[in-house]
Amino acid sequence: MINTKIYKSVYSLSEKLMAAAKKNNIELFNSLYAELKAVCTDNENTDKDHPEQWETLADFTEELADAVAGYEKALEKATAINSKDHMSSIAFSMATLQIELGQTDAAIKNLQDAKISANKIADKDLKKEIDDLLEMLLSA
Repeated sequence: MINTKIYKSVYSLSEKLMAAAKKNNIELFNSLYAELKAVCTDNENTDKDHPEQWETLADFTEELADAVAGYEKALEKATAINSKDHMSSIAFSMATLQIELGQTDAAIKNLQDAKISANKIADKDLKKEIDDLLEMLLSA
């Protein structure tokens, strides 16, 4: 379970990051991104470490290869605590970037893993997105 104080901090930062991105305020975006990254690194390998903060950081990482690396770290953290919801959403997000990067085989593997994790989650929309994207890649 994610620490409530950290969750609120990460959620608040993500809202501010989205607003800064929408306004094209690069300076503010970069400042907020650095703040979010600090939250992640400060909590890393402590009892406050949680995949959600790493997944959020990856969501706002602009360089695709760096974002994939961020999702990989988030996925390791999610796997360590066996959080099926996070494992599914992180692997799906990572796969969508891998497709953009032309890493189709890696994307297929992540989607297959996401599909397995998603068997145990309630989010039917995410399950369908995973299935649809996997089907599209396999039939291409």
